[in-house]
Amino acid sequence: MSIARRTGVAQRRHRSRYWWLATAALVAVAAVSMTVGIRGDHDALAGAAPARVDTASVVGGAGTAPLTVPVPMAGRSLPVELRVPAIGLSVPVSQLGLNPDRTVEVPTDFQQPGWFRLGPTPGQLGSAVILGHVDSYRGPAVFFRLRSLQAGDTVEVSRVDGSVAHFVVDTVATFPKAQFPAEQVYASHGTSRLQLVTCGGEFDSAARSYLSNVVAFTSLVSVTPALTPGG
Repeated sequence: MSIARRTGVAQRRHRSRYWWLATAALVAVAAVSMTVGIRGDHDALAGAAPARVDTASVVGGAGTAPLTVPVPMAGRSLPVELRVPAIGLSVPVSQLGLNPDRTVEVPTDFQQPGWFRLGPTPGQLGSAVILGHVDSYRGPAVFFRLRSLQAGDTVEVSRVDGSVAHFVVDTVATFPKAQFPAEQVYASHGTSRLQLVTCGGEFDSAARSYLSNVVAFTSLVSVTPALTPGG
């Protein structure tokens, strides 16, 4: 078999495996949503994540064409604070991984969002993802006003190395949880992006959970480097 043919077969197998894993994750996350709702929370965040992280597609794989004007990207550095001026938000950021059943974790603090740590950090190549609750039985949560963001609004993420990644909102969209676009949200598309995810849409009183997810898609516009000593 030629090298080109072997490469094509490998790529098809990779895509097939990714979609199978993403589909499995969506089904599992739906079950987690139901469980959390029964416990009494009015919101069960259910942003889908690949059941197993594929570093080629999530962190730095080939994607769509790069921006016309290249934007300098940053190296890996953990996010520590998220600021969204348009909705008056300035909060520290926690970290999220995967549950034992391979579904994505959700923040334990309803007033603090969490960064999905198995993906890139904000400012790196690829799609960084920060998830937060919309509300609880106690009232509005950290991403309650996320759905009101508009194209052009700014998002800033301070990083542990002292740098700040600056993003601009491209669009805000709502998706039924059963049709959550995992690849669009989590996979690399050849640029540096940040997706903010919460719940929204119609509320199912019986399941005590929202039926949809709200996603704010943003793109990196600049990185303010950390100040050097004496700078």
